[in-house]
Amino acid sequence: MLKRVLLLTLVSILSSACQAQQHPGAEAFAEKAAAEHGLDPAAVTALLEDARFKQSIVDAMTRPAEGKDWYEYRPIFLTDKRIEGGVEFWRENADLIGQAAERFEVDPEVIVAIIGVETFYGRITGGYRVLDALTTLSFYYPAELRDRSEFFSNELMDFLLLGQEEGLPLRDVEGSYAGAMGLGQFMPSSYLEYAVDLDGDGRRDLWDSLADVIGSVANYLHRHGWQPGQPVTTRAGVAEDADMDLVSRSNLKPGKTVAELAESGFVPVDPVPSNTPGAVTRLREETGDSYWLTFQNFYVITRYNRSPLYAMAVYDLSQEILAAYGDA
Repeated sequence: MLKRVLLLTLVSILSSACQAQQHPGAEAFAEKAAAEHGLDPAAVTALLEDARFKQSIVDAMTRPAEGKDWYEYRPIFLTDKRIEGGVEFWRENADLIGQAAERFEVDPEVIVAIIGVETFYGRITGGYRVLDALTTLSFYYPAELRDRSEFFSNELMDFLLLGQEEGLPLRDVEGSYAGAMGLGQFMPSSYLEYAVDLDGDGRRDLWDSLADVIGSVANYLHRHGWQPGQPVTTRAGVAEDADMDLVSRSNLKPGKTVAELAESGFVPVDPVPSNTPGAVTRLREETGDSYWLTFQNFYVITRYNRSPLYAMAVYDLSQEILAAYGDA
C-alpha cells in the first residue's frame, strides 16, 4: 500500500513538472515584477508556468483583418445583423447609453458601434486565455513582424496588476488572441487607465456590467479628445495636381486645416468649416482608390485601434445604426 501511495505521489509530481512550461525571459520578467511593483516573484513564476504557448496566437498576429483592403474589410462589420443588433442594443440600454453619452460628452451611436465592431454587442468576446495570449506575445512574438514584444510584456505586467486591483482570476480570464478583454475589448493597460465603475458597485466589470462597459468605452473616447457633434470624416475630391505626400494610413493626427488641404488638392465633398483641422487617408475600393478627409474624432477612434479601416468601419456602422434607430 505504501509503495502504491509513493508511486502515485511521484506520478503526480512528474505530471505537474511536465505541465509547467518554462518561457524564455520569464525569470527576468518575474524579477522585474518584484522590483518595480512589489509582486511576489515566486507567485509570478508559478503563474507563468501555467501559461501555454499557443501557435494559433502567433498565426493570428500574422494575418489580422486590418491587413485587408477596405472593400474586403467593410463587409465584415457592415451587415444587416450587426446594424439591427446595434439598434436593439441601443434600445435595450438607452438609459445607460444616454447617461454615458451625456457624462462623457460622446455621441451615443459611436459608443454602440465600437461595441458592435469589437464583440458584436457581447456575443464574441474571444476564446483565448488572456494569460496564454500575453505570455505568447511577450516571449514568442513572430520574428517576421515588427517587434512588439515589449508592448505585450508591458501588457502582461498590467494584467498582473489588474488581477490585484480588480480581483480577476488571472488563470481563467478569456479574451482575444491579442489579450483584449470584455465587451469593449480593453487591453490591460486601457482597463487600468480608462475603465470606469458606472454602476457604482465598487468594481470595474467589463463583462457582466453593461453600465461599466458602456461607460468605459465612452470614457476612453472622452479622454482621447472626442468632440461631440463634430465631423468624423468626409469623402474628398482629388485634383490632378494634389499633393499625394499628405496621404497617410498611419499619421492621421489632424494638422492642416480644411482650407489648406483644399489648396493642396483635397476638397471635401460635404461642407466642413474651412478652419477645421484634418488629415487625408486613402482606402482601396473594388473600383479604385477613394480619398477621405479625416478629423479629430476619426483620430480619436484610431486611438482605440490604429487602423483607418477600423475607424471607418466604426463610423459607417455608427451612421447606419443611427439612421435605423431614428426610423424605428
